[in-house]
Amino acid sequence: MARRRNPYIFVRKKTHPVRRVLLTAAAFLLIALGMILAFNYLLRNNVRLDTRRVTVADLPSDLESFSILHLSDLHGAEMGDGMSRLQRAIGEQAYSCVVMTGDMVGVKGDVQPLLDAIAVMPRGAPVLILPGDEDPPYLADADQGNAGPYAAWAEAVTQAGAVLLDEPYLITRGKNDRSRLWLIPEDLYSLDLNQLEAVYRAQLDELNGYLALTPDQAARRRVAEYQVRRAGSAREKLKQIQPGDVQVVVSHTPLTEDFMTEVIPWSSRSDVVSLRQASLILAGHYCGGQWRIPGRGAVYVPDFGWWPEEERINGWSYVYGIPQHISSGLGPADFYPWWESFRFLNPPDVTRVVLTSRMY
Repeated sequence: MARRRNPYIFVRKKTHPVRRVLLTAAAFLLIALGMILAFNYLLRNNVRLDTRRVTVADLPSDLESFSILHLSDLHGAEMGDGMSRLQRAIGEQAYSCVVMTGDMVGVKGDVQPLLDAIAVMPRGAPVLILPGDEDPPYLADADQGNAGPYAAWAEAVTQAGAVLLDEPYLITRGKNDRSRLWLIPEDLYSLDLNQLEAVYRAQLDELNGYLALTPDQAARRRVAEYQVRRAGSAREKLKQIQPGDVQVVVSHTPLTEDFMTEVIPWSSRSDVVSLRQASLILAGHYCGGQWRIPGRGAVYVPDFGWWPEEERINGWSYVYGIPQHISSGLGPADFYPWWESFRFLNPPDVTRVVLTSRMY
């Protein structure tokens, strides 16, 4: 006898309970992942401004509420058309100076985002840029077709009105400029300027011995001349620092207790120019760990491994009793091994650091 056909064409097949649970779980995971990625997209496209007051003992009254806009680690990232998102975060507040602690260009060498950032900085505030370890060299020791010692990106930055910070920079306030604040590159606290000058004078003597120079040799001579001038200028400025002047240390890589313990004993307590006399340290480098988990912190940092201590890579801490601010930066760093292309749950960040003599 022939089999009767099922008169019902559309018949719901029974789904195995385990399979149904798995499908439901997968759907929830996809929805959750989509929501997290959407939230991360919003974070990445909104620059956060943090304000922090820092107590400085014996701060001159004319420097009360002196404010530093601290930025770091742009890595050539765009922050909206013409850096509009960065400009919106900075707002209309007054700033005494702007300090950028390195890797603002990054390994790709595209200087235009940095130039756009400089263009939206607060008017009237000097913009100081410390080159970082992933920035291209700022001095051109090979021919680049220009007549100065700077590499092309550094030349563009200085023409935009910024200062490349490789020697002490003085800001004064009050009657007769009596209140003084110095922004000092960290390496000048331990660099032997006499030895640096001697090395480049020897290079100059060698190059000046040639009847004619190749374009590359001419570039090397310009760099040597610059370094000799820099050593002399930095040495004279360090001599001008007086007791009572505020010293702000500018470093790309955060300073550690081990480093301070090694360097500080080389100076005596009576030395005016010493890391022990610093009032504040500004640094960057780690981009806050790049990928972060709320409530847990950075996932991985090459220098420290998995789940590093927060105070070593991000935010505020004290090193050798000195307050240190480590910026979480603006862009993604290229030295992270797997996720160099974007930041995860880690919004771009700038900080307004306000100096005060008051205790909080």
